[in-house]
Amino acid sequence: MAFDEMHTEGGAVRSAYAGVASWLETVSADQLARRRAEAELLYRRGGITFSVYGDTQGGERIIPHDLLPRILSAAEWSRLAAGLEQRVRALNMYLTDIYGPQETLKAGIVPPDLVWRNPAFRPEMMGFKVPHGIYVHIAGIDVVRVDGDDFYVLEDNARTPSGVSYMLGGREISMRLMPDLLASHRVAPIENYPNELLAVLCSVAPRDRSEPTVVLLTPGQFNSAYYEHSYLADRMGVEPVEGRDLFVQNDVVFMRTTKGPRRVDVIYRRIDDDFLDSLVFRPDSLLGVPGLFAAYTAGNVTLANALGTGVADDKDIYSYMPEITRFLLGEEPILKNVPTWRCREPEALAYVCEHLPELVVKRVDGSGGYGMLVGPHATVAERAAFKVMLQANPERYIAQPTLALSTCPTFVESGVAPRHVDLRPFVLTGRHGVRIVPGGLTRVALRENSLVVNSSQGGGTKDTWVVER
Repeated sequence: MAFDEMHTEGGAVRSAYAGVASWLETVSADQLARRRAEAELLYRRGGITFSVYGDTQGGERIIPHDLLPRILSAAEWSRLAAGLEQRVRALNMYLTDIYGPQETLKAGIVPPDLVWRNPAFRPEMMGFKVPHGIYVHIAGIDVVRVDGDDFYVLEDNARTPSGVSYMLGGREISMRLMPDLLASHRVAPIENYPNELLAVLCSVAPRDRSEPTVVLLTPGQFNSAYYEHSYLADRMGVEPVEGRDLFVQNDVVFMRTTKGPRRVDVIYRRIDDDFLDSLVFRPDSLLGVPGLFAAYTAGNVTLANALGTGVADDKDIYSYMPEITRFLLGEEPILKNVPTWRCREPEALAYVCEHLPELVVKRVDGSGGYGMLVGPHATVAERAAFKVMLQANPERYIAQPTLALSTCPTFVESGVAPRHVDLRPFVLTGRHGVRIVPGGLTRVALRENSLVVNSSQGGGTKDTWVVER
């Protein structure tokens, strides 16, 4: 049975949600529906949309936003934040090791073939010391709650994590449409995230400059996350640029401006590794900047996140993170992993094939809820077809138990009802340490009994309140 974050097993309202429960007694379903419509209108006017690649219907979509906040106490957040900081330190140390001495491989902590065969591994990065020793400047760590005390890490996102614009947009919705409820709680602020992000990016500039030039590199308006790119650039006060706006001369990156070329120190890139430099990676890419890799390895520009970070965040490596943390940090993990079967191992494969109706099976390189099987909700035919794929390429899959994700009160067509949620906090790492704004993006499965929270699969978002009592 799923842990209910609002109610105890006896039906009593937990203290953190007492204010929400009282507020719900003062508003009708019609009033909530009108406010939900207002929220959607605000999102549309603001251009807060996303697109789904391969969607035959086409067009931009609005991610549904649920008005009722997800609430965490200050004590809950404190423990979670400590675990997130440790997790990101371990990710950065692992990447430093993989592209350096490779002690984790020599000691047998991680099987070497998981690195050598990983398409995200960049041999070009071997021996290169990234600026200030930081690979993952922006991390989105997906966590879930399955009981009252512990959060579990579900996934590490260390490449180009998205969703922070929806975290910030959700708080703006709360301030506009529920000011009375928000004012009745002491909610920790998140509005300073763009300033925190800019400070982190400035801190990792390769040259000591009081005002380094930072840009946000986007694939352009046809990218599904373009709204977020333009939103963050605007909030940080930096230029959003495409590859054609930059050029490299003598291993230095410049931005074209109306006043002439301007040297660039830090690039917050929202483009995948393969497309960043057509001289080194995909020769057919028109999205990146020819010569960028040479400027990077010459130490003249910082890329955030660094190249090759994907080798640390696939779902196979995820299963080794507790061992990596103990080996590299000498610490016991604060946040637990979800139990995971590595289908590349024969015994694990046999178990997974036998227990498909009970498990969630995922591709190690999958994202967005694609390429996965939710065993309990799949048909016999779907499980049989998936088993064939699994047995043909077991190394491409991991399996996990079907977690009873915690639930939060959510306004749906039938009224206020519990729906399953996860949480993506955003962890920033700069030269002066780790910064985490209190909260994150809560994603909610709006369909009854659904455990899939991804927006591309029909999920929505919630504002996350860390409240001080």
